Amino acid sequence: MKQRIWKRLGKSVLVFIGLVSLLVVMGYFYALGFKLDELPDANPKSEAADLVFLHNSVPTSRGRVLAVVTSTGTNPNTGKRTGYELTELSRAYYVFVANGYEVDIASPLGGEPPMVLDDGLVEADYAFLNDAIAQHKLENSLPLSTVDPGGYAAVYFVGGKGTLFDFPDNTDIQRIVRTIYDEGGVVSAVCHGPAALLNVTLEDGSPLVQGKRLTGFTNAEELFLIKEARKVFPFLLQDALSGKAAQFVEGELYLDNTVVDGRLVTGQNPWSTWTTAEAVIAALGHVPVPRERSGEEIAVGVLQRYYVEGIESARQARIEAPGLERRLILMHALVASMQARWSDAWQLQRLARP
Repeated sequence: MKQRIWKRLGKSVLVFIGLVSLLVVMGYFYALGFKLDELPDANPKSEAADLVFLHNSVPTSRGRVLAVVTSTGTNPNTGKRTGYELTELSRAYYVFVANGYEVDIASPLGGEPPMVLDDGLVEADYAFLNDAIAQHKLENSLPLSTVDPGGYAAVYFVGGKGTLFDFPDNTDIQRIVRTIYDEGGVVSAVCHGPAALLNVTLEDGSPLVQGKRLTGFTNAEELFLIKEARKVFPFLLQDALSGKAAQFVEGELYLDNTVVDGRLVTGQNPWSTWTTAEAVIAALGHVPVPRERSGEEIAVGVLQRYYVEGIESARQARIEAPGLERRLILMHALVASMQARWSDAWQLQRLARP
């Protein structure tokens, strides 16, 4: 009896292994159809002079913007590396520069802050890494305690999970934000950066975020990446901002969502960096310098058309805007499949094919 059972199980195992092997081979050849290896990558040797939109930079100085990054390089609850997100600094940095603003970089402790280098770098990111002036500012970031906020038209808080630890209770951040906002300047933040706004009160004693429309990295985005996020972080940003009576505006998962409420500008995630920085320029009273969209931005636009208007509209958007970053479309297809959104996964992977 036992021999028969094991023999039957053995045959079933062999059949199962055969099916899995077949699926792997089929999947391999299906993946080849995306031709991802043919997609161009950004040039790691890019310099600021290679950024076309900088050629149209405003010729006169309009003032200064303070960019603030975290000093926390390790999550004290897990020991894992954290810090500020390069892409959320580099892209905004050049938008501010192109539009006539000099950018100073500051951090809670000063000196060289810890950086998180993400995938999908574009020319502006490499240019920033190769920019001697920008790197000098970064390596010698100003301690927040030494910053005079009276000299800045706007403050911009860069994201990164380290901000959840050293932004909310920093009294210098509160002082800087209060002064800039009360004196008519613009306060802005992207992704986890809005953690800086949680405990800011204005001159009249009212919380800055109370009743304000804003956004930041959502609970859904955080928990998709880190299931135990509620345990390893002091709070989830969406919960914390909503708990301060802010009107939190949640956009689609990992897509551009920038929210403007007067002189308060916030972006939901790294894909909101470009629009957040340009919204800061608009809030300062200027029309942003024209800039050609990157392949990543084009892909985000196609994805937004898909979720709002459906697959046919997304296909048309792709035809109208060639050069999209197909890898980003495919990433969203994988996210959809992991969430068992099978219809979305199927339609999105079709959009990602050449």
